[in-house]
Amino acid sequence: MPFDLPETLQPFLLPLLIVVPLAILIIIITVRRGDYHDVGAPPPSPRPLPPGPAPRQTTPVTPPAVPAAGPATPAERLPLLVVDDSAVVRAKLLKLFSEAGHEVVAARDGVEALELLGQTRFGVLVTDLEMPNMDGFELIRAVQGALATEDLPIIAISGHEELHARLHQIQGLYGMFHKPWNDRELLKRVEALSHLRQPAVRP
Repeated sequence: MPFDLPETLQPFLLPLLIVVPLAILIIIITVRRGDYHDVGAPPPSPRPLPPGPAPRQTTPVTPPAVPAAGPATPAERLPLLVVDDSAVVRAKLLKLFSEAGHEVVAARDGVEALELLGQTRFGVLVTDLEMPNMDGFELIRAVQGALATEDLPIIAISGHEELHARLHQIQGLYGMFHKPWNDRELLKRVEALSHLRQPAVRP
């Protein structure tokens, strides 16, 4: 005998037959896609990404520091050569030039002066005229006639007026002073000449 439903449930039978299979189908599809999870359960964790190359870290490039410009150093001055047979005159000239910041070398006559000129490059030659062994005139001619010293500035000093008259016949002198000389004028002339001759260039 067929099962008879109450008349009150018959209107709901057809919708139930449609809704229930549809709901089951939706649940099956959702579970297969992995989008379904129990109510109250935490959402599934995201899948880890495959390892890739580590990101490059860029280091800021700092430009090299530019050293501060210091004060310019003065040009190197060559030593002075003082030639006089008087120990008193040599002492006065050494004191005058050394106190002004010059390096000074002294010789007693022309022979000793030539020996020193062969060993050292000097900036200025200050020489007396009347000396034993080799006087100032012979020394000046020797200095001007040598290739190594022909550009050496020369200042002549003498206490005899007639000797100064002979100096006018010599070319290339940078000064003539009488004894006793004026310290300020002599030092001023030496200061001006001390920068003319440059130190020898080393290979």
